[in-house]
Amino acid sequence: MIDRQHLRIVKAIQTQGTVTDAAKSLFLTQSALSHAIKKLAATYNVPLWEKEGRRLRLTQAGHSVMALADRVLPQFEHTEEQLKRFSEGKQGILRIGMECHPCFEWLLKVVAPFLKAYPDVDVDVMRAFSFGGLQALHGYDIDLLLTPDPLKLNTITYTPVFEYEQVLVMHKMNTLADKPFITPTDLANETLITYPVEQSRLDVFSQFLTPAQCSVKRHKTIETTEIILQMVAADRGVTALPNWLIDELDDNTNLVYRRLGKHGLPKTLYIGHRKTNDALGFVEEFIKLACEVRA
Repeated sequence: MIDRQHLRIVKAIQTQGTVTDAAKSLFLTQSALSHAIKKLAATYNVPLWEKEGRRLRLTQAGHSVMALADRVLPQFEHTEEQLKRFSEGKQGILRIGMECHPCFEWLLKVVAPFLKAYPDVDVDVMRAFSFGGLQALHGYDIDLLLTPDPLKLNTITYTPVFEYEQVLVMHKMNTLADKPFITPTDLANETLITYPVEQSRLDVFSQFLTPAQCSVKRHKTIETTEIILQMVAADRGVTALPNWLIDELDDNTNLVYRRLGKHGLPKTLYIGHRKTNDALGFVEEFIKLACEVRA
């Protein structure tokens, strides 16, 4: 029978590369670790590893166990963390995943009153996921997922929070500012600045440029919204962002925005959450609060 220790051992060997290093990371003797793995392999009469020089390589059966470890171990760790916090008189921690980079400023407006209402709950925000936000939510790595592009899964429910429009932002002296709206060919000679994510997840590409078989002169990526906006305000390029973000800027005197296409590029921000009961006790309250805080 597979137990948690088997999963921890398989994960450690895969991460560390050798039995010796894995045993050290788990504070086990090498013989104890080897015995546990051999016993598991003997139970199912299938090898989990193959030697590749000094290192070990997972077999197909080993990959199956490793996939289980990736799914289950985070759930163990999360529940243990919750139990620890309960024992300390705290309610827990709410882990929020973000697939909407520019929505961080909006999220702060939700987190502040939430922390005030729940003084014994901490909030953590994640932007990077090994296998995508949906997988992180399904695998209990996070409790909520903020995304403008929900992917359907039977175990996940999406709650719409607010609607907005993705627009092209530029310096007010850019020649595109004279246009009532932007066409894909208009960007052929422009430097487009975006967040560092694959183009298939950027609306300006997937829903605007790529369907029209158009591209840009140069594509530049920058991590933070603030620096992107400073670059655009300095007339170093254009960017695609939510219209509400530009409207809320304290200083947007050098910036203007135009619709992407005649009919615009409408979007909706969703909060994804698991359909199971709210074991934390405050997920639904956060969602309710988020729906009240409009961008």
